[in-house]
Amino acid sequence: MGQARLPAPRGLSCCVLVLLLLLGGSGSPGTTPPPRAPWAEEQGAVPEGGPWGRVRYETVKKHLGAVSALSKQYWQYLACKVWQEGCEEEEKQQEEREASWGFPLVGQDYLEILSAWYCSFGKCCETGDCRIINNITGLEADFSGQLHGQHLAKDVVVQAVQGFLQNPRPRKALVLSFHGWSGTGKNFVARMVASHLYRDGLRSDCVRVFVSLLHFPHHNYVDSYKAQLQRQISETLQRCRQALLIFDEAEKLHSNLLDAIKPFMAQHGSKGQVDQQRSIFIFLSNLGGNTINEVALDFWRAGRAREEISLELLEQRLRLELQEAAENSYAHSQLLRENLIDFVVPFLPLEYHHVKLCARDAFLARGLPYTEATLDQVAQMMVFVPKEEKLFSAQGCKSVPQRINYFLP
Repeated sequence: MGQARLPAPRGLSCCVLVLLLLLGGSGSPGTTPPPRAPWAEEQGAVPEGGPWGRVRYETVKKHLGAVSALSKQYWQYLACKVWQEGCEEEEKQQEEREASWGFPLVGQDYLEILSAWYCSFGKCCETGDCRIINNITGLEADFSGQLHGQHLAKDVVVQAVQGFLQNPRPRKALVLSFHGWSGTGKNFVARMVASHLYRDGLRSDCVRVFVSLLHFPHHNYVDSYKAQLQRQISETLQRCRQALLIFDEAEKLHSNLLDAIKPFMAQHGSKGQVDQQRSIFIFLSNLGGNTINEVALDFWRAGRAREEISLELLEQRLRLELQEAAENSYAHSQLLRENLIDFVVPFLPLEYHHVKLCARDAFLARGLPYTEATLDQVAQMMVFVPKEEKLFSAQGCKSVPQRINYFLP
């Protein structure tokens, strides 16, 4: 016997019933007749209040049967949107129906909305596709309100991700490489991207996070790691039409592990490529942090605002440093040499007023009151460098959420 379907939730059944009645169900005695049906032009419309005897019994029966069949098709369509098992035959029949007459456009739109609404309450698709939200507007808004001191990262990440997702048939994976000191926001941005592309954020089955020293700590087992990594990436890409893979501490990746990753990022031919199948790789690295800080310090000493720092200036100097790192066995930097990295994203060092903004966000996130004096106290607990200028927070905002524990009542 075939696998039994789970019963539809009661609330969903009610919504479907109402929807079917609105879209052309046969209704109950005494209700307002449905709008004129598509077949009325062929058979001739019945005048309002006119005698039903003018229409043959067989014609009425045929029309009511067509409405019932249409309602059944709507239900089968919705059920297969929610429960995927055993739907192969239904999908084939649906393609045949669409080729001949298709669902009424408004009805199909409502069914798409309804199935997406139901999926928002829990996992209901094997592929996780219904959990993809791609909320670029929300991503941009959160960057503006919560990502401090990183005007370059805000612009590059939003434009890169938005452009990639709008491409109907990308030729390769999108590869972003984040660089900067610890605590400047690299992990924060990666998490924010995940939470705005997927309803479940980092918990999504379509998102995988690998930390070099945590997941691949022993070089003696690198061959085993390589096989596991290839299998996990392959499974994720097969399961999800849109996958996000994040590699933290990327500069510590072994070269053999990089060999396992590169085939999934390389350019592929469009022939036979599945439409809308795409993947995003994000690498987080401390490499290049000193170069980025030197540029920011030079601008400060020259009396220029950090917002005047351009991507072109930083990227040029950053690429030179990363190419030198590749010669010194930093495997991750080889991606740049092989033109697999699409965007190098610099994260600038954070200054005193940025740390205060991070402290404010930490208080707000926990629903705690604060004052300007309190924010100053939190910022003053951080270590600032260089020794003479004391301009940049040595840890960025990394330990700020823990620091506010000193101010709990």
